[in-house]
Amino acid sequence: FFSQIMVEEILERLDAVKRTFKRVLIIGLSAEALGRELQKRGMTVVFADSSEQLASALGGVICDDDRLPFADHSFDLIINMGSLDTINDLPGALALCRRIMVPDGLLLAAFVCAESFTSLKSVIMEAEGDRVAAHIHPQIDVRTAGDLLARAGLTLPVADSDILSLRYSSLERLISDIRNMGGSNILTGRAPSISRKTSNIIQSLFDARSKPTGKFEESVTLLYLCAWAPHPDQPKPAPRGSGQASLTKALSGGDQN
Repeated sequence: FFSQIMVEEILERLDAVKRTFKRVLIIGLSAEALGRELQKRGMTVVFADSSEQLASALGGVICDDDRLPFADHSFDLIINMGSLDTINDLPGALALCRRIMVPDGLLLAAFVCAESFTSLKSVIMEAEGDRVAAHIHPQIDVRTAGDLLARAGLTLPVADSDILSLRYSSLERLISDIRNMGGSNILTGRAPSISRKTSNIIQSLFDARSKPTGKFEESVTLLYLCAWAPHPDQPKPAPRGSGQASLTKALSGGDQN
């Protein structure tokens, strides 16, 4: 259901853009559902994914996000759903997106970011004691994502997030949701498996924190990115120090000496 929420949000953001897009590249989760919607809007859709099974089923291109095999200026819209945080070279992938977009092309992306599953992480850390290991792959926070967009040479970058408050009645369902979204540890140097003893402690802590409602409270933060390929006609930020109004005065609502 995370991908369904991201698809709906991406479509809403796309509706707010007063532009007509003709050729779009879709990468990652829920590509088929999103692609069908964009095809209804008259767009030519190309799919790409690192999964051979998924890419083949969609008639798409099998490739990694940081090795997109497309010519310069191939797309005026690129949408990445849920996979940017799982690749080796994120700055390189963003720079590559900039290269294969036409000038003033739009990049939209969504994925689960840091500050997610904090309750479960704290339970696992408490259960493992002084032998803590990574069981959920490293995640990106909002500030870092915004910096990476600018570093890749993309313009007008915006990174914002939406927090989902969830309640689980079983530990198995929570872990299943994480695995289904590809959120378990995918690093080459895998963490050791959780022992049966530690697993029992985790279950006990989960049950204790579920009282008195019988539900374990968890939160997931979805991160959304928006940025444009450079173009001479895009708005430019005002030079530093050129402002004529006092921000302090504006925020206070009164005169300042």
